[in-house]
Amino acid sequence: MATIHKIGRRKTAVARIYLSEGSGVITVNKKDIAVYFPTATLQYKVRQPLSMTSNVENFDVKVNVYGGGITGQAEAVRMAIARAMCEVDAENRGILKPEGLLTRDPRMVERKKFGQKKARKRFQFSKR
Repeated sequence: MATIHKIGRRKTAVARIYLSEGSGVITVNKKDIAVYFPTATLQYKVRQPLSMTSNVENFDVKVNVYGGGITGQAEAVRMAIARAMCEVDAENRGILKPEGLLTRDPRMVERKKFGQKKARKRFQFSKR
């Protein structure tokens, strides 16, 4: 099997993954997954597509991720891995799609407007 290259995005985070056959090692920005994503929740999010398709021990994943925060990065990696799992086996699509792992989340930060403090918050109003 050749290496599969896929991209996942969430907010401003972009994850590029390289999936190849191996023993289940996940490397994120040249660090182990436990070092880069310290909490169990984030590690679960990253491994979710692999565990749902029962491929945790079958593939090695190399990840380059940048932009956004740590949660957005984890969800970007999750989406990229889910896309790669669909390319490995077309039957995986039926498992991952109902869980929403193949859907790009369109929610982004609303822009700040001029004459206001933030996107919606306004400067204090003084009547007199």
